[in-house]
Amino acid sequence: MSTLLLPTPEGALEPYTLSGTPADTSPLPPPRTRTAYAAAHVVADPLAPNAPGAPARLDWEATLAFRHHLWDQGMGVAEAMDTAQRGMGLDWEATARLIRTSGAEAAARGARLACGVGTDQLDPSDARLESVITAYGEQLDVVRDSGATPILMASRALAAVASGPGDYAKVYGELLGRTEVPVILHWLGTAFDPALAGYWGYADPAEAIEPVAALIAEHADRVEGIKVSLLDASLEVRLRRLLPEGVRLYTGDDFNYPDLVLGDEGGHSDALLGIFAAIAPAAARALAALDSGDTGRYRALMDPTVPLARHLFSAPTFYYKTGIAFLAWLNGHQRGFHMVGGLHSARDLPHLAQAVRLADAAGVLSDPDLAASRMAALLRVSGVDQ
Repeated sequence: MSTLLLPTPEGALEPYTLSGTPADTSPLPPPRTRTAYAAAHVVADPLAPNAPGAPARLDWEATLAFRHHLWDQGMGVAEAMDTAQRGMGLDWEATARLIRTSGAEAAARGARLACGVGTDQLDPSDARLESVITAYGEQLDVVRDSGATPILMASRALAAVASGPGDYAKVYGELLGRTEVPVILHWLGTAFDPALAGYWGYADPAEAIEPVAALIAEHADRVEGIKVSLLDASLEVRLRRLLPEGVRLYTGDDFNYPDLVLGDEGGHSDALLGIFAAIAPAAARALAALDSGDTGRYRALMDPTVPLARHLFSAPTFYYKTGIAFLAWLNGHQRGFHMVGGLHSARDLPHLAQAVRLADAAGVLSDPDLAASRMAALLRVSGVDQ
C-alpha cells in the first residue's frame, strides 16, 4: 500500500494511505436492462501547443484507446459532448475528425456510439435562427455519415438569438423533420453552461417541462430519447413521466444518478453521464447487478461513487472535465495530465487531492500504485515533498 502526503482544503498536509485494491476492469457485455453511455473526454497531445484559444491538438492514439476502454466495460460512448470540451477548447475541425474517427472505430467492433451535434462552428456575430438551423444541419450530416446516433446538443447561439418558446419550436421542429434517424435531444442546465440560461424560452426550467414533453410527443418517431442535465432529480422524474412510450430519458445528473437509474414504480432513467467515464468499471458492474435483480450489489457498487461525482462536478461545475482527465491520467489512460486549452489548470491541488481520496474510496483506481506514483510526482512538482 502507498501513502501520500496530501493537502487538505484548509491548507494543511495529512498522510493518506491508498487501499491498494485495484478496480476490476475485465471486459463486460453491455447491460441488458439499461442503456448506458459514458461521455468521453479528449486527450491533449502533451508535446503540441494547446494554449487557450488555439486549435486543439489531440493525442489521437490515447483518445481512441480510452473509447475502447469504455466499450470494453460495456458502455456506449457519447462522443464530442461537453465532456470532450465542446465550447471549452475543442474546435469544430478537431470535433469533426473526432466524430469520423470514432465512428469508424465503433463500426469496426459493432459498438454503441452517439455523437454531439451543435452549432459551435457558427460565428456568434452571424447567428440568426436560419443560420443556427444551417449550422446544426452541417454537423448533423457529419454525424449521420459516421453511422452514430445524433445528439442534438443545446446551442449557445440559439439561446442568444431566440426570442421565446416559438423560436425553439421552429428550430427543433425543422431539425427533427429533416433527420433520417431518431436522435437524442440534450437539455444542459446553467450549472454546466451559464450561456444556456433561459433555454427552451423559459427562465425557470420547471416551466419548460411540459412544452419540452409536448415537442417530443409531436415528433416521437424522430426522438430516441432526451438527455437531461439539470442536476434536479424531481424535474427529471417529472419529465420522464410525461414522455411518450418508447422515448428514453437519459439522466445527465451527475449528483443523483444511482436513484434515477434504479428508478421507481413509475419507471427509470437510462444514463448518459460524464462521470461514467471516470467510474466505468464500478458503474458497469453495478448495471450488471441490476440486470440480475441484485439491487443490493447495485447500491454497494454505485453509491460509493457519488461523493467522487459530487466533488468532481462541484461549482464551478463546468470545470468537471479537469477531474475526468485527471483520473484518466492517474489510471494510465494518458501520458500526461494535460488538456486542450490549458484546462488542466482549472482545479487546484487540494481539489485534486480530494479526488484521489474519493476515487480510492469508490474503488475506481485500476492500479493504485501507479496512481500514487503519478500523484506523488504532481505533488513534488507543486512544491509538496513526499
